[in-house]
Amino acid sequence: MKKIIFSLLLLLAFSNLINGQEISDNAIGLRFGDNAGFGGEISYQKKLSNINRLEVDLGFRSRSNENDAFKLTGIYQWMWNIDQGFNWYAGFGAGVGSWTNNNINSTKNDGMFLNADGNIGIEYNFDIPLLISLDFRPEIGLLGNYSDADLDLSLSLRYQF
Repeated sequence: MKKIIFSLLLLLAFSNLINGQEISDNAIGLRFGDNAGFGGEISYQKKLSNINRLEVDLGFRSRSNENDAFKLTGIYQWMWNIDQGFNWYAGFGAGVGSWTNNNINSTKNDGMFLNADGNIGIEYNFDIPLLISLDFRPEIGLLGNYSDADLDLSLSLRYQF
C-alpha cells in the first residue's frame, strides 16, 4: 500500500512538472473583448513559476464625440492542465486608468479610476508558438466613476516566445 501511495505521489509530482512546462516564458498578442468599451487590448503574459503567470493588458480608445480613455490591467493567474495543450486558469488583479469626456453637453466628470478584477478562462497551446484563449473577467469599480461593474468576455491570440 505504501508503494502504491508513493508511486501515485511521484506520478502526480512528475505530471505537474510536465504540465508546468506548457506555460511559455513570454507571450504577447491581442485580447479582443468588450471591456467597458475599450475593445481590443495589447496583452503580455510572463511566466512566474510552473503554475503561475502574470498577465498585463493595455486598452485604449478614442472617440471624438464621447471620451478618450486608457486602462492598464494586471492579473496574477494560476494554471491547471486539462489535457494535451488545453489549460484552464483563474486569477485576480486590478486595473487603473484615466478617461476624458469629449462631450461638452455631458455632466460626467473626467478622472482616474481603479478596478478590482477577477479572471477565469480556458486556453489551447498549439504546436506552433500560438496560444488562443477565451476568458471571463468581472471588474468592479473601486475608485472613480468610470465604471461601477463590468462583465468582460474576450478571445485572445498570443505569440509565445
